[in-house]
Amino acid sequence: MPSLTMIKPLGWAVFMSKMLKLPSKADFKDPQDKPQYIKGTQNDWGFTPTFMPFFTPQHPGLKHHQDSCDTIGKEFKDLHDKCCDAISFAVDMWRLQAKFKDLKVMAVCAIGSPGCLDGPKLESNIKNAPSVAALSGNYAKYRDAVAKGVSKCFADWQGQVMVPGLPWYPAFAAFPGPQGPPMPNVPMPLITCVSSKMTSIIMPNDMKAAMIDALPQSMKKEDKDKQHEALFESIATVASLAFTIWLAAQQVMLVMGKGPIPTFAPPYVPVGPVLGGDNIAAPGHLIA
Repeated sequence: MPSLTMIKPLGWAVFMSKMLKLPSKADFKDPQDKPQYIKGTQNDWGFTPTFMPFFTPQHPGLKHHQDSCDTIGKEFKDLHDKCCDAISFAVDMWRLQAKFKDLKVMAVCAIGSPGCLDGPKLESNIKNAPSVAALSGNYAKYRDAVAKGVSKCFADWQGQVMVPGLPWYPAFAAFPGPQGPPMPNVPMPLITCVSSKMTSIIMPNDMKAAMIDALPQSMKKEDKDKQHEALFESIATVASLAFTIWLAAQQVMLVMGKGPIPTFAPPYVPVGPVLGGDNIAAPGHLIA
């Protein structure tokens, strides 16, 4: 299974749709009524963007405004892309350690109650991902908010994952022996292991709200134009679509089920179903 499919241009489009301007509304005073300002900057007109319009200038065509939009817009675009890569990296690390535990094997069926999927938190791996580990200042705070928000929503989904009696072990319907030996499950998409909190990772609203909650209050108060909300919404949109694709593509396999066959009584009953079995809880169930 490859890494999460991060469709980054979708996030760029979401951010640009907010039509944010620089300088911010709180800092900008329209110079139209100041002839001396217009005269002093008349050689500064007529410039076009050199970067995709993540931000647009308060005064269209004014070079120093456009330069700010280009520079800061590129920084936000790079931060968006790096955070998406960090989320993908963290999920890859999670997949290496994730495992199903405490399953009940009843004949062909595997039954797991909510919480049967075990794995580490994503937060530290997002923060320490190679793409974002070196960030500093406000961008590091944005990174930490993304890490905490995504990790919370992912943990909410993971904590409610269950195995609803899936037919993973067809050989255990009638096995010729007193004990069903460890046997791998029939591979199935992860989305078949339902979770009541699936919307936390496949819909962007919960993820965006969790990121906003994780950002320091001082930064939210200073950001009059809500640039942080545009950033978090764009990242959450890309991540939620990536998780939707991943749930359908990720295969659950190599879950080794085993258990007793209490009805086995040869020669009269030479075969029987596994009843009250369990599984070997070892990482590797989501690596493929």
